[in-house]
Amino acid sequence: MHNEIKGLKISKITNFGIQRKIVANMTTESWEAIPHAVYTYRPDVTDFIGEYSLLNKEEKITINTLMLKAIVEGIKQAPQINGHIKYQNRLVRGKVNQIEDINISMPWILPTGQMMTINLRNFENKSLVEMTEYIQDVSKRIENTNLDEVMFEVSLDNTISALKNGKIITTFSRLIGSKTGKNKVKTLSGKEKTKYYNIPQEQRLTKLDIEQGTITITNIGAIYKEQRGELALLEIIPPQLVAIGLGAVQEQPGVFVDKNGDKQIGIRKIMPITIAFDHRALDFGDIVPFIKKLDEVFENPKQIHSW
Repeated sequence: MHNEIKGLKISKITNFGIQRKIVANMTTESWEAIPHAVYTYRPDVTDFIGEYSLLNKEEKITINTLMLKAIVEGIKQAPQINGHIKYQNRLVRGKVNQIEDINISMPWILPTGQMMTINLRNFENKSLVEMTEYIQDVSKRIENTNLDEVMFEVSLDNTISALKNGKIITTFSRLIGSKTGKNKVKTLSGKEKTKYYNIPQEQRLTKLDIEQGTITITNIGAIYKEQRGELALLEIIPPQLVAIGLGAVQEQPGVFVDKNGDKQIGIRKIMPITIAFDHRALDFGDIVPFIKKLDEVFENPKQIHSW
């Protein structure tokens, strides 16, 4: 094995596992196929965070769950952003299936340090407490889940779907890539496989938990709370129409209205929120009702106590 590339010493070689393969495939398809339009929204969440502190004394709710609820309320005001697109580039034919269920695809950092995108299902009618219980249940089931095994199930489904859609070359290439060479996908076999699949499905994650949702929400603020930046770009995972990235709450100077109705300048809490949308299906005007609802929530945050 060569340990140099044009005079550069290689310190480590890491072949793609199945998790990296799936991420690489989805993100490549995203940037090759989707014309991204991106908007960064920077709301003042000072009062919202204050109300959250009061709420958290009553019910142990994470800020991540609260933001998921706020975003779901925003999606309800802009239902056109919650859907899947089907587009034929050669024929310039397209359609959008608007979906009633709000199934949130959310990247999740596992105890091993690996990342898995979880499909948080049917959040359209869940209360804050119900969302919290759902997320806690996912955390418990992750402990009994073999990441490679469940991702292989999803990968196999995607391969079969590609074959049904006439993508024979793509299917054949995927099979070669997953079954040969150093990038060969390793899954359970024998007694280990039997033992794993004897775990009841309700106690572990299955392909239903990581298949495509209707919209993606990623919270980079939870990964590094001390960050002082914001997402500039994020990929939309096809066939979804929108991806939303939450940044960390940051203290910045800002203009606000005090109790007397006068404008003041002071230290405010700002949360950068990046919204990427598929310009084939949506225009900025389609995003506006979503933003307006979030404005209303952040400006009148006492409503979160009724969520």
